Amino acid sequence: MTAYIRASEIAKKPVVTLSGEDLGQIKDLVFDPGTGSIRCFTLAGRGLLAGKLHRALLWEKVHSLGPDAVMVRDESALEDDDAAARSDAKESGGGDVLGVTVTTRGGTRLGTVTDAVVETGRSPVVAGYEIETAERRHVLLPVTGPVTVSGERVLVPDATAQHSAGDLGGFGAAAEHLRDHLQDDPQED
Repeated sequence: MTAYIRASEIAKKPVVTLSGEDLGQIKDLVFDPGTGSIRCFTLAGRGLLAGKLHRALLWEKVHSLGPDAVMVRDESALEDDDAAARSDAKESGGGDVLGVTVTTRGGTRLGTVTDAVVETGRSPVVAGYEIETAERRHVLLPVTGPVTVSGERVLVPDATAQHSAGDLGGFGAAAEHLRDHLQDDPQED
């Protein structure tokens, strides 16, 4: 069974090795400007007075993202510094999708990104975005098919607007229906 979580719920989760060693906790999520997916996490120490660790955990080094912890094989999964979290001046796009407008390829403005929806498990991926509509409603949009992300806009297939969910419980079905729709009508990509 596929489980989904909002990216904001990942912050403060402990980072733990498969042998049970506590390495710290997630501080920030850093998005890839080209894809809108999570590039890495920055880490903080655990405890009331612990500060930033100045180390990063690359997305591809995550063994599993579960409801209670982010699992890594061992401490070697962590970068020696947090350079991976800093944006490269050569990169186009903003890197942070929060606050970015979501628009269909047909030009319909759907709303503004307030969070990302992450599919958990052994291969966690960004599966969609939570947006705030013009009516101030929060809607979960799956991001199946071609998605273009820039510093100012996320472009999604037109059918995305018809396959949204109001909560995480309905998100999986919305994503599946969108995938089926795009597979049946590839012209909408």
